[in-house]
Amino acid sequence: MCHRVPNGKHLVLGRLICLQNLSLRRWWDSERPICFVLNYDRIFITKTLQTELKEPLSSLTFSFDLGQDEVNAITTAMKEYEGLTCVQFTPWTGEDDYLAIQSLDGCWSYIGYYGGSQAVSLLKGFCAYNGGVQHELNHALGFYHEHNRSDRDDYVTIMYQYISPENIGNFDKISTNNLGVDYDYSSILHYAGNAFSNTSGQNTIVPHPNPNVPIGQSYGLSNLDVLKINRLYGCDECSTLLSAPNGTLTSTNYPSNYQNNANCVWLIRTPSDQVTLSFNAFNVQKSQSCTDYIRVYDGATTSAPMILDKTCGTGPLPVMIASTNRMLVEFVTDSAITAPGFKATYSTVQCGGTFYTPSRNVTTPNYPKSYPPNLDCQFIITAPTSYKVALNINNFFVEKSANCQYDYLEIYDGNSMSAPKIGSRYCSYQVFNVMVSSGRSMLLRFHSDASVQMYGFTASYNFGE
Repeated sequence: MCHRVPNGKHLVLGRLICLQNLSLRRWWDSERPICFVLNYDRIFITKTLQTELKEPLSSLTFSFDLGQDEVNAITTAMKEYEGLTCVQFTPWTGEDDYLAIQSLDGCWSYIGYYGGSQAVSLLKGFCAYNGGVQHELNHALGFYHEHNRSDRDDYVTIMYQYISPENIGNFDKISTNNLGVDYDYSSILHYAGNAFSNTSGQNTIVPHPNPNVPIGQSYGLSNLDVLKINRLYGCDECSTLLSAPNGTLTSTNYPSNYQNNANCVWLIRTPSDQVTLSFNAFNVQKSQSCTDYIRVYDGATTSAPMILDKTCGTGPLPVMIASTNRMLVEFVTDSAITAPGFKATYSTVQCGGTFYTPSRNVTTPNYPKSYPPNLDCQFIITAPTSYKVALNINNFFVEKSANCQYDYLEIYDGNSMSAPKIGSRYCSYQVFNVMVSSGRSMLLRFHSDASVQMYGFTASYNFGE
C-alpha cells in the first residue's frame, strides 16, 4: 500500500504513486553539489540540482546494508547519467540535504526535491539493478511515470475494467510539463502493458493506434529519458543513447561536413552480450595532434578503459568489441577545418574482445573447463602501426568433426572476416606453429554448436616489427 507522507510531498512506492500536492519541485543548477555516500566512500553530483527556491540538495546516501552487488549496480546506473547528462558524481563534503539510498520496504522514491534525509528505497533482490535504480533516480530528479503524462490519452488507452479499485490511483492523469518531448513508450518510467491487471491475459495499458507497440522496459534510460533530463536541467549536452540490439551512428550532418566545436557522445547499451562496433566510413580532419578526433571507451563513461585512443584522418578502423553490453563513442571537433566525419554500425557478440595491449592471453569462455554451447566469439588483436601480431596457440582441444563443421576456430589475417584466412578451420586436437599477421591485425573467430563441448583453447600473442 502507499506510504503516508507530509503534505506537498510525492512518494513513489514500487509502481505506486501517492500524490497529495501536484506542485512539482525539481533540482536546479547551483554551485553546490548533489551528493551520495557509497557505503563508507562518499561521492556526490557536481552539477547541482536544487529546488525552485534555490535550496541545495547535498547528498545521495547509500545505507550500510547494501551489498557489493547492489553497490556495483547503483554506480553503473549513475555512470550513465554522468556520460549522457550534466549530472555528475564527485566526493561528498558534508552537506545537510541528501538522498538516502537504502534497502527498505520496496522500490520507491519521492518525486523531486524535499531536502533533509530524502529516502530512495532499492530493495535488495528486487530493484537494485540498472533499470530499477534509474527508474527511482528519475523520480528523485522530478519525473512522473510516463503513462501519467497530461497528453497520455493521445497515445494509450487505460483499460479501467481490468484494474482493481485500490489500484486506480496509479493511472491518474497528471498536469505535467512534457518539455516538448514526444510520448515515450520505451521510457524507463513507463508501466508495462499488464501493470496491476486483475485479469490474466488482459492489459491495463493499450497503445494506440498500434496496440502492438512494445511499452515499458527495465534495461535503463531511453534516449528520450536522456533528452528530458537535459532539457529540465538546462544541460548543454550533445549525447545519444542507443539501446537497440543493433543500429547505426553517424557524425552530425553526415555525409556532409560535421560542425565545428562539437563535443558529442553516443552511449551504446544493448540488452545483453557484448557490443561490437564497425566503422563503415571514417574521414575526420587530420592534424598532428588530432584536434578533431574520435575515442571509444570500454564502458559507459570517459573514465572507462579506452578501446581506441584519440584518432583522426581517413581510412579503415579496426572492429572493436567491448567487454560488456556498454560502449561509449566520443567525438570532439575544434573551430577550424571540418570533414565528412564517420558512419558506424554496432551489434553484439556473445564473447570475445578487442586487444591492443602487448603480450596478453586469449581463451575460450570457461577454459580449462568445457566451453558453452552455441557460441560465436570474435577476438580482434591489433598491433601498433608498423608492427605485426605473432600468435601462439598453446593448448587446443575442440570437438572433432568432418571438415570441422560443428565446433571450430578460424583465424583471419586482418581485422574482419573479409580478410584472408590463415589456414582453414581448426578443430580436434591440434599443435600449432606460431602464426604471424601480414599487417597489424588478426581476428580469431570461435564457433560452437548445441552439442558436445570440449576444453577449447588458450593462446598468447605479442607484437613485433
